[in-house]
Amino acid sequence: MLNSNTLYAAIDLGSNSFHMLVVREVAGSIQILARIKRKVRLAGGLDKHNHLSHEAMQRGWQCLKLFSERLQDIPREQIRVVATATLRLANNAGEFLQTAEELLGCPIQVISGEEEARLIYQGVAHTTGGPDQRLVVDIGGGSTELVTGSGAQATQLYSLSMGCVTWLERFFNDRNLGAENFAAAEQAAREIVRPVAPQLRQQGWQICVGASGTVQALQEIMMAQGMDERITLSKLRQLKQRAIQCGRLEELEIEGLTLERALVFPSGLSILLAIFQELNIECMTLAGGALREGLVYGMLHMPIKQDIRSRTLYNLQRRYLLDTEQAERVSQLATHFSLQIANEWQLDTRCCELLHAACLIHEIGLSVDFKQAPQHAAYLIRNLDLPGFTPAQKTLLAALLQNQSNAIDLPLLSQQNAMPPRMAQRLCRILRLAIIFASRRRDDTLPAVCLRADDEELHVILPSGWLEQHPLRAEALEQESHWQSYVHWPLFLSEQH
Repeated sequence: MLNSNTLYAAIDLGSNSFHMLVVREVAGSIQILARIKRKVRLAGGLDKHNHLSHEAMQRGWQCLKLFSERLQDIPREQIRVVATATLRLANNAGEFLQTAEELLGCPIQVISGEEEARLIYQGVAHTTGGPDQRLVVDIGGGSTELVTGSGAQATQLYSLSMGCVTWLERFFNDRNLGAENFAAAEQAAREIVRPVAPQLRQQGWQICVGASGTVQALQEIMMAQGMDERITLSKLRQLKQRAIQCGRLEELEIEGLTLERALVFPSGLSILLAIFQELNIECMTLAGGALREGLVYGMLHMPIKQDIRSRTLYNLQRRYLLDTEQAERVSQLATHFSLQIANEWQLDTRCCELLHAACLIHEIGLSVDFKQAPQHAAYLIRNLDLPGFTPAQKTLLAALLQNQSNAIDLPLLSQQNAMPPRMAQRLCRILRLAIIFASRRRDDTLPAVCLRADDEELHVILPSGWLEQHPLRAEALEQESHWQSYVHWPLFLSEQH
């Protein structure tokens, strides 16, 4: 029987959607049991006097009736419910909240914009990998939060009064997707961002992450269209042009854009375009969590002890009883190889971090069966929850693990969109060689291998006499040169003289 003392729930009464997250605490981390989301479009029910319509309230109450059943099994002190922009604004919010609290059986806190921004940042810090210095952007239905921070600590917090529902009502109410509507929406958003831009830019950031439905929708569009996962200004402009070509909201069709999201997508896109331009953002990736995760981790009082990706990889190693010494051995070899050819193959920090992650979990498929272990590994990584890794990065890791030995499935490496196919292929080649050289599972049998790269040609130079002294690995390397040649990856083996 599930112990209710390990269950926690966070509910966010947003301006566009109501969300509920139910989790279970397991060995110092969280296991998601349910994510329930309903489009309520509360902000659409606000009139010019900030009076919330009865119809909008009814939509909200109907949703909370659904949520209430799940909450009955969770201790009250382990439930947190917050309301954001629309219920901050509505002058009759009290009427809605009184009935809402009766339905849920627990209090609802209407949080300030600054508190919302802080919780969003905490949710991102607990779930999103990459450098510690970050800018977080969350475009909600009625407000947009911009936060800079370092590690677990937010440094600048702003909640701006613009959102994808309010911008829909204000600039796309006639359902026209003409250039003039986009220009007006963008300009208005830029004027709101401009006063806070200097303070945010002054803080600086190494990575920019988006934690909103708009960014989620963009990610889904780019994955469906085979684009790189990174959101850039040029991609946003391309999507704007595509929307303009569609002409009207009812006719908006973009591959990868769901019908559910289409209504508020143009308004969210115009706000994001304004933010990119005012803050000079080069690229953005999708965050792993936001407000609801911030609420849950806050109740659990979990510190952010280390990089989230490291924690995820450690938990995988422990859960699947991986040989951590062997994983580290393969990783050290792969890192050594990468450094030797980093310049020629343009292997940046991001490439090396993802290669290191693949090395640390490359034997996860053995937990299912030795036979087809690479396929089992790829299946697990594709389907496990991996905090700190974006969906595109998970797809890349799965492609690398499926191609760690034997015949190479080139389309798998081309279909991922975490990085250009050529870079994924280069990481794959390094991983495969590191696994072969470390196959004895002993440090004292690792040779002093020298790698040289000349465009796509890879030269493996071994100590004199090594191939004759190690016939099994010599045979594996010979076979590897054939596997790689079949996909036009030239691999040459030689010995020092």
